[in-house]
Amino acid sequence: MTRPLLMLRGSVLLLLLLTACDKGFDELNVNPIALSSVDPAFQLNTAIVSGAHGYNNLQYEAIIVKQMINPFSGVGAAGQYNQDNRSVTAANWQRGYREVIRELTDVLAKTKDVPARSNLYNMARIWRAYYFMFLTDTYGDIPYTQAGKSYLEGIVTPVYDPQQAIYTDLINELETASAALDAAKARITSDVLYGGDITKWKRLGYSLLLRAGMRLSKVDPAKAAATVAKAVAGGLMQANADNAVIQHTASFPNPVGAQLNGGQADFFYLAEDFVTYLKANNDPRLASIAVRYVGARSTADQRETRADRSPAVQIGMPQGYDNTTVSAAVTRDKLASLYDYSQLDRTRMAGLQSPTFYVTYAQTQLLLAEAVHRQWTTGNVATLYASGIRAHMQQLALYGASTAIAEAAITGYVQANPLTPGKELELINTQYWVASFLNGPEAWANFRRSDFPTLKPNPFPGSDLKTEPFIRRLTYTDAELNVNKINVQQAIARQGPNLLDTRIWWDKK
Repeated sequence: MTRPLLMLRGSVLLLLLLTACDKGFDELNVNPIALSSVDPAFQLNTAIVSGAHGYNNLQYEAIIVKQMINPFSGVGAAGQYNQDNRSVTAANWQRGYREVIRELTDVLAKTKDVPARSNLYNMARIWRAYYFMFLTDTYGDIPYTQAGKSYLEGIVTPVYDPQQAIYTDLINELETASAALDAAKARITSDVLYGGDITKWKRLGYSLLLRAGMRLSKVDPAKAAATVAKAVAGGLMQANADNAVIQHTASFPNPVGAQLNGGQADFFYLAEDFVTYLKANNDPRLASIAVRYVGARSTADQRETRADRSPAVQIGMPQGYDNTTVSAAVTRDKLASLYDYSQLDRTRMAGLQSPTFYVTYAQTQLLLAEAVHRQWTTGNVATLYASGIRAHMQQLALYGASTAIAEAAITGYVQANPLTPGKELELINTQYWVASFLNGPEAWANFRRSDFPTLKPNPFPGSDLKTEPFIRRLTYTDAELNVNKINVQQAIARQGPNLLDTRIWWDKK
């Protein structure tokens, strides 16, 4: 055999071998146990659970509205010092866009053109509106129309939409998505909020529409009134059974509980303003919320043998101090140390498996009371006000038997604290402040909208605030300023300086 013929046969043999070896490569490179697709219903659940109020809730929002206080400095320096700590202000942004909005954008893309999944599609629209309202209320102008589309459309530097335009679309989304829900279609039983109960999803959507409408009370009263009317006509929450709430588990612990039962157990205390208000009004909710480790001189002393949950002994920590200068207040209050101040009880309301409330019947009743007072809808203001208080007190039972308030105590408080003519806005929104405890973002948003409760500013020296007594927004992240600079700068030019005291669109003086 000649040499060329040998070479030809060798080449053919090699080609046959390579062809044979190539067979099955695609199958060999596929993990047989990996998910090739995810049910969008599970993605909606992920977005709901991931949206639980976390790190910023304690570091900024609850401190701004003077419900909580952390006197310690270091990496956690934030609202307690009126300080713009970008590593902390970024928390809501990162969780929102990397987890919640990303998942919801995918759900909408997968279900938009699938008639059999129209309920899931509209549920996702409602939850997307809820979360975008939270993000825009926190930062102002944000990526909205192009948000979450890096994978689907390759948009990695999304434009920032003006907050006014965002609210216009959110209101439309809530109205149309709520109306489009159809109870006659298949129930999505895996839904973590309502088990697929479409009636409750509708009530959530319209209650959020009420919330969105009330946000406009200062900036656009006419649109606020029109939006409120649509929400009422659609059908609001009717009872605590309609609350948008998730019960956390060991697999998905409550973010506040995880923080307060971890390495920062001794960092956070109930603020003086909050405790004083509850005590002064003999509010039975204080007994459900607070614990004081009487005589504690250190973290080690904060143990159950020292725990006292009776309202009479509770003492809130004043703002304006750090962990060294607070000694003056400790002396004034005749305490053993700063560790002797009252805390949110981490064995009850701040437990690892305690629930997270997003939107509640109590909040809805109080907003409705204000809307009636403003003559934007009909009803009895005093009755709605009392109903909101009662609903929140009854809501506390979901944290466990030890936080439940007896009906007699609820009735006694409601009768002793009627709505006073001429003080409707102050009283309604002060009760909204209490009813939104542990939902810092909502308490802060409504405080900015209503200017109630009447609180004295945090007097800590060296504040980063330039023109305002309270923090009005959180700042854009350093990552956005570096990676998405052009779009961020356009938002800043339109909205105002990237500072804590720049007011967002609906937050007018």
